[in-house]
Amino acid sequence: MSEFTLDVNVQNFEREVLEASRKVPVLVDFWAAWCAPCRALKPILEKLAREYQGRFRLAKVNSDENQALAYRFGVRGIPNVKAFVNGEVVDEFTGALPEAQVREFIERLLPSPAEPLRQEALAAKARGENAVMRQLLLRAIELDPRHEAARLDLVEVLAEAGELQEAERLLAEIADHAKDRARAEALRARLALAGAAPRGADAGKLRTRIAADPADLEARLELANWLALHQDYRPALEQLLEIVRRDRGFRDDIGRKTMLQIFNLLGSDSDLVREFRSALASAINR
Repeated sequence: MSEFTLDVNVQNFEREVLEASRKVPVLVDFWAAWCAPCRALKPILEKLAREYQGRFRLAKVNSDENQALAYRFGVRGIPNVKAFVNGEVVDEFTGALPEAQVREFIERLLPSPAEPLRQEALAAKARGENAVMRQLLLRAIELDPRHEAARLDLVEVLAEAGELQEAERLLAEIADHAKDRARAEALRARLALAGAAPRGADAGKLRTRIAADPADLEARLELANWLALHQDYRPALEQLLEIVRRDRGFRDDIGRKTMLQIFNLLGSDSDLVREFRSALASAINR
């Protein structure tokens, strides 16, 4: 074993795994002496621990001698490798995988070398330097094409710049297998709303049209899309709800469908979503 591999038991698990994983990822290998697949996996894990030189730690737990730990973490078959980050299990696999698959498993856990550039980009955005942010994100993605967070950041930048086609193309490349599915779906909804927003719409004129004719659902829809594009979601939802109340069939139920897009954008934990989801249910069921 190397300095990056150690035996762990009930007595030192808290220190060597949970606390240590707040600094670097810790892979815990639950094994047993009688287990042939464990013996096949052991040299692969130890080789990679040496190769990565401390970017992750390998903790080995004899499951026969530490049954309380195996029970605590739901080990049902061995070898079972659990990855800990910040004191929590974030990923795992069971069985003796080939080296290439174990390496891929480890790579998913490690901070991307492009993350410092992404943090610089976020700092540039906070200063209002959007062009600088964009260039930094492009450099981050060039350094690590698989850096999902940087790609999603760039989609957001493109959406804000009105470059919807390029934003949609970039999002389509990663949305279906994104780990941050909530953010990917929110961006998908945002792009859909942006695509539906009328170009050159005049919110004042639309409000005048609605005041003159409350049944002008086309004006209500255009105003709702304009408001959503400018992230003014409450009045947008109010307009869409009024469309649902007046005519569910308008534009193939576009009022309800657009409300659902905004719900996806804001997320289920939003108080605004809870409020208007209830109002929408009442409008539909009245």
